[in-house]
Amino acid sequence: MKYKMIALDIDGTLTNSQKVIPPSTKEALLEIQRLGVKIVLATGRPTAGCMKLAEELQLSEYGSYILSFNGARITNCQTNGIVYEKILPMEIIPKLYAFAQENHVGMITYEKETVITGTKIDEYMINEAGINGIPILSVDNFPEYVNFNVNKCLMTAHPAYLEQIEIKLNEQYGDLLSIYRSEPYFLEIMPQNVDKAMALSILLSENKLTKENLIACGDGFNDISMISFAGLGVAMENARPIVKNAADYLTSSNDNDGILHVINKYILDKG
Repeated sequence: MKYKMIALDIDGTLTNSQKVIPPSTKEALLEIQRLGVKIVLATGRPTAGCMKLAEELQLSEYGSYILSFNGARITNCQTNGIVYEKILPMEIIPKLYAFAQENHVGMITYEKETVITGTKIDEYMINEAGINGIPILSVDNFPEYVNFNVNKCLMTAHPAYLEQIEIKLNEQYGDLLSIYRSEPYFLEIMPQNVDKAMALSILLSENKLTKENLIACGDGFNDISMISFAGLGVAMENARPIVKNAADYLTSSNDNDGILHVINKYILDKG
C-alpha cells in the first residue's frame, strides 16, 4: 500500500456544510485505519475543537493524530502526548493586541477549552467558537491575562479590510511570525515557519514514512502548503482557485463525499 497516512483539513473538507462527517466517509476512514493507515486531522482549529471528531473516528484506538493550530501542535491521540509543539514568543502578545486595537480588528487566542478575547466580540469570533464547540471568555486585560503558552492568535474582521490588515501585519512582523488567512475573515498568527506541511514532515519522520506515503486534502488558504508538499495533494471541488492550482487531484465537494472518493480511488483501489 503506497499511501500510509492521510491528512485531512476539517472545515470544508472532512465535514460537510452541516459540520458533520458523512456516514459513508466515516466508515471508509475507520476501514483504512483498520488496514494500518494513519489519519491526521490537520486543521487551524484548537486541539479542543477536534476532540469530538477524533472520538467519532476512533483516532485513539488506531494511534492516529491531531495536527492543530495549523501545525503548531501535534497530538498522538492514543497516548494523548504532544509529539511536537511550537509557541509564540510571550513578548509578542502585547504588541499584537496593541496592533489589533489600533486597527480596530478582533483578536482571540485559546486557553484549554475556551476562546479568549480582549476586544469586542464579533460575528467571526462567535463563528469560531461555534465551530469548535467551546465558549468565549472576554477579559479586561488581555496581555496580562495571557500568561500561558500560546500556539496561535487569530485576528478577525470583514474580509476586504482584513486583506489590508494582513499586508500591514506582515510588514511589521513577517520576519518574526507566520501570518496568513485561513478564511477571508480569519487572519492566523503563528510562530515563525509553522504551517501544515512543516508539521506533517515532522510527523512523517516520526512514523518512518516519506511524503510519497502521504495524501493531503484541503480547501482553504492554509491547506496549500500541505497540498503542495504531499505525495498526493488533493483539493476539494469547493476549494478556492489558488488551492486547486496547487493540487495533483481535484475531488468532489465536501457535500458530495469528496474524501470518500479519494479513499476509494487511491487507498482502497475501488476506482
